Amino acid sequence: MATMRLVAPVLLAVAASAPAQIIDYHQHLYSPVAGPISVAGWKGVTADELIPLMDEAHISRAVVLSTAYSLANPHKAPVPNEREAVRNDNDWTSTQVAKYPDRLTGFCSVNPLKPYAVEEINRCAKDPNLRTGLKLHFGNSDVDVDNPAHLAQLKQVFRAANRNRMAILAHAHANVNFKRPYGSREARVFLEQLLPETPDITVVLAHMAGAGDFDESAQQASAVYAEAIARNDPRVRKLYFDACISASATEAPLLAQRIREIGVSRILYGSDAPLKGNFPADALARWHEFPLTAEEFASIERNVAPFLQPIQPR
Repeated sequence: MATMRLVAPVLLAVAASAPAQIIDYHQHLYSPVAGPISVAGWKGVTADELIPLMDEAHISRAVVLSTAYSLANPHKAPVPNEREAVRNDNDWTSTQVAKYPDRLTGFCSVNPLKPYAVEEINRCAKDPNLRTGLKLHFGNSDVDVDNPAHLAQLKQVFRAANRNRMAILAHAHANVNFKRPYGSREARVFLEQLLPETPDITVVLAHMAGAGDFDESAQQASAVYAEAIARNDPRVRKLYFDACISASATEAPLLAQRIREIGVSRILYGSDAPLKGNFPADALARWHEFPLTAEEFASIERNVAPFLQPIQPR
């Protein structure tokens, strides 16, 4: 087997004697608008379709990351009335999540470089189905943290999320298709320039700080954070990672080592879009192929992110 999919299922222990419940921290629904933009010819997927897939995998809850950001991809054909379309797509996710409030938790999303990004974040913060968090996809939005203008805009977005007490889940890897630079330098920018803007909220780095594979760039980036954790850097106090990632046979041991360096208490499960071949049950089965000990599996599978703790009054 050339590659394996690493996904870390996180179990929420509701009581000492109660059975553990698996939580998927990186899941998506796709509207009829966002679906074909993401995958040609795809109609998308609704909450009604996702729930049976979750049941099959014994997933009790999923964090649904809006894909509204994909409607503002600068390298796709422009969407008519983009700002309204993004708003409508976030609202579609909200409506879907509301159908299963005990199973689904919604995150808003935006292209952080758009001039309406902060306004949309503030709007989502008023929606009980989206206010838990914000999904940012640096690759899809072609964010370059080495660009001073991009970095300045990102800081505004991170401040807005912190102000609204919305957790951030960030696909921080730069655009792969255009080979934008990404590695230790960009991770240091994230650590030194962006995390200080979010002292009050949880930040999750998707794909173990990579783009989906544990390649050299992901290894470099994740090492920066592992080193910061080892030296008790206060900027990473609320930093987590989702383990929605693939690793080759040679990369898998390196990834296991990185998980141990970061600490299993910071690792969250994520399966990603429920496409054929990557349904929740598929992802969960592949997770158990990863070379971790039974104790490490058990520890990771009991993790629960702070943003899924009881919501405090605002």
